[in-house]
Amino acid sequence: MTFETDNSAWTTKGATLSDKTAEKEFGLTFNEVVAGIRAGKLQYRENNIYGSPFLRLLRSEVEALVSEKYGKDYLNKKKWKKELSGINKTLKELKSQALSLETRKAELLKLLGDKDA
Repeated sequence: MTFETDNSAWTTKGATLSDKTAEKEFGLTFNEVVAGIRAGKLQYRENNIYGSPFLRLLRSEVEALVSEKYGKDYLNKKKWKKELSGINKTLKELKSQALSLETRKAELLKLLGDKDA
């Protein structure tokens, strides 16, 4: 007896997302998700976690819907903005870390009595 794995989009990691994630990640409203389902542009499966219901959607279909609704560049701009905010956050953390290291260095130099080390 052989066991075959199901490689459909519903079981592939990262190929699905919840309606809540689609709202956050793509800026859709719940009504737009429902309209996409009713128009036949989005497939869905009902799911729940700890008793809270949500809709499971296919990521590729949500991306196609967003591209159709807001234009092709919308997803790229959203991705670039997210990347830029991540870079800014990292830079801020590094600046803070550098400042704390500089103050610690000054404290250690003071304790050592060295002025130019």
